[in-house]
Amino acid sequence: MRYCLALDLVNEAEKIAAYEAYHKQVWPEIIDSITSSGIQSMEIYRVENRLFMIMETDASFSFEAKSLSDIRNPKVQEWEKLMWNYQQALPSSKPGEKWRLMDKIFSI
Repeated sequence: MRYCLALDLVNEAEKIAAYEAYHKQVWPEIIDSITSSGIQSMEIYRVENRLFMIMETDASFSFEAKSLSDIRNPKVQEWEKLMWNYQQALPSSKPGEKWRLMDKIFSI
């Protein structure tokens, strides 16, 4: 399956640069939590302060299982808390909601 998600960054040049720097050296525990959940590939793109993530997953992946696993993983929680210093929810997000699934509207 392919999933596309969006999130905003705090619109400050220093914070955007720091966020990108962290993503050039993602902690090994974070990479492991991603790949062990059934995510086969993940890419994040940026335009201005808007982020766009593409995830390719195998049949074992579920958002619910990934969320439960992340809650139980102290290193993932540490990473998420750190990243939240740079991220901000999309304007219509619910409280605590970060990455939002996007609807596919066109394909060839």
